[in-house]
Amino acid sequence: MPEVNEAADGPDPATQEPPPSGRQRLVSAMFRPSRAQVVVGVLMALVAFATITQVRSNQVDDNYSGYREQDLIDVLTGLAGTSQRARAEIARLESTRNDLQSDTNAHAAALKQAQSEADTLSILAGTVPVTGPGVRLTVTETDSPITVGSVIDTIQELRTAGAEAIQFNGQVRLIAQSSVEDGVGGIIIDGQQLSAPYVIDVIGEPSTLSGAITFPAGPRAQFEESGAVVQIQKLKSLDIQSVREVTPPDFAQPSGPQ
Repeated sequence: MPEVNEAADGPDPATQEPPPSGRQRLVSAMFRPSRAQVVVGVLMALVAFATITQVRSNQVDDNYSGYREQDLIDVLTGLAGTSQRARAEIARLESTRNDLQSDTNAHAAALKQAQSEADTLSILAGTVPVTGPGVRLTVTETDSPITVGSVIDTIQELRTAGAEAIQFNGQVRLIAQSSVEDGVGGIIIDGQQLSAPYVIDVIGEPSTLSGAITFPAGPRAQFEESGAVVQIQKLKSLDIQSVREVTPPDFAQPSGPQ
């Protein structure tokens, strides 16, 4: 009979690896968990979180568990009173805020009005440079000099037509107290000697100012009767740079309560 080779029937016990120990299986499970182990771990974490939350909730609820009915009523009454006082304080603070806003707005409006009046008075007093639309009137003498009367009539007509600022020859700013008189070789305005050609810059509504000069028997006609040549330019923007120093009145004083 042929010889039977027992080594062919199974693995050689000398080369077979021993099975893993229990410790090795535990370490392997910790570092390479299976899907089932992961699911179990997540469920255990959720159960633990729910348990802790319930315990804390019970602890909070237990704060009033020993209170009698009257005690609970007193607590609620105290909370209601505190809430009412808080609402009253909020209403008071809102009222104060509204009053402050109203006072601030009134103060701002008064300040704006005062600044507007100060600007107007400064322009009328000739103490600040001004700019705006207007006309430029140029009077050139030929055969004879112009008269003081024609200059005064021109100033009056321009003021009646709404002139807000008037300047002669870029030197003299006319104000309410301005004076005009004859001079050697020209005219004298507020003590300053001026000579022809006379350039009168006027700020106001251009068409109205031009009409105040060109109407029949008006300033232009008077100048031309003296032999002068008159040119009128309507300008969209005109600068008047000459200013006057403020001179305190010698006699006039404000009347009424100060």
